Amino acid sequence: MNKEQTTSLKSQWKAFRKENPKVRIRDAARQLETTEAEILAAFAGSSVLLLNKEFPALVQRLPELGRIMALTRNEYCVHERKGVFENISVEGGHVGVVTGEDIDLRIFFRQWAFAFALFADEEAGFKESLQIFDHQGTAILKIFLQDDSDREAYGRIVRAFSAPSQTIVLSILPQPAPAVYHDDAVDEDAFRADWGELQDTHAFFGMLQKHKVSRLHALHIAGDAFAAQVSNDTVVDLLNRASAGGWEIMVFVSNHGNIQIHTGPVTNILPIPGWINVMDPNFNLHLRLPEIRESWAVMKPTADGPVHSLELFDDKNEMIVQFFGRRKPGIPENRVWQEWVKGLMQAPIL
Repeated sequence: MNKEQTTSLKSQWKAFRKENPKVRIRDAARQLETTEAEILAAFAGSSVLLLNKEFPALVQRLPELGRIMALTRNEYCVHERKGVFENISVEGGHVGVVTGEDIDLRIFFRQWAFAFALFADEEAGFKESLQIFDHQGTAILKIFLQDDSDREAYGRIVRAFSAPSQTIVLSILPQPAPAVYHDDAVDEDAFRADWGELQDTHAFFGMLQKHKVSRLHALHIAGDAFAAQVSNDTVVDLLNRASAGGWEIMVFVSNHGNIQIHTGPVTNILPIPGWINVMDPNFNLHLRLPEIRESWAVMKPTADGPVHSLELFDDKNEMIVQFFGRRKPGIPENRVWQEWVKGLMQAPIL
């Protein structure tokens, strides 16, 4: 995109937003046949600044902001969590782990391509935030300042990480080729044997890679002891039960550059046509119900006992959201949660 195209996109975005103030920028970018990152880049040097690519160092500075709202989403689910960045570790510059009481992330830096700092711009619809995008210009993580955030710290971070040049031509790459699996050639007996020997939920992904099997196909061949397909309405029942019973649950929403986790209660459950929402003071979830293709109750053995989850998939066999009962390594999972999921597995849909 050259300078003339950038100027044009800036004008297009302003005009579009004026006519469609409620359309989210992710959806608007598609309508404008561009990407969200390119829209932001069009404002570089004014209400947006491009940051450099020192992403691990940037994440390590985030505790300075104080209380913020972290937003991670995929195509059909949005996860918003307020809190403070704490307990950050960066492993070799490739993986970042944030394990604070509120903000809980697993970061995959190789997918991070562009970072921007935004400043308040009512006409453009921008709020003070740090926003991270992948090589395709799709958002990975957004960090929004709150009323009680440290704005002086925000200024210091932006100055420290601003790119030398704000004349931006983004190099947007095409979507990568999809992963290749060998679902039709899996040795199902060997696969189920390995599943039964799991000692840690974190070993599950490695097991899938070993057998070159996709996650959803793995559930289809796992056998009744490990996985059962359930109604796509189950997630609504779960959230209502959790709210009424005071359950503490874990809610995982991911894209290929970040996993964001909420651990705790969910209280205010708000259904609207096509969506189920959690609207709590420090945690919001927005889940698009018609896009759920399959829902599965899943059990994984671990050294601490069985771990049960509810997992939802879209029509591209991608994970939308995962739910667990609250747990930590060394502590068995909550018995109420465990019995509820076991009940689902004993009465699967046909």
